[in-house]
Amino acid sequence: MDANTGFVSNKSKDGRELKALELPGLWNGAMADWITIFVEVPIETFNPVKTVNDLLKPMHN
Repeated sequence: MDANTGFVSNKSKDGRELKALELPGLWNGAMADWITIFVEVPIETFNPVKTVNDLLKPMHN
């Protein structure tokens, strides 16, 4: 973790614009020395779980 790192984000509450100082969390707490690359992929490659039954279906090899 890098306790000296943080960033300012824009938020709103009750229609009022705010700036928030984001302190170390998952993005910086567990991953302070990681190099992260975001890649956009086609929507058809994303297959989320739809129902609890999707999790209970046996996997076939």
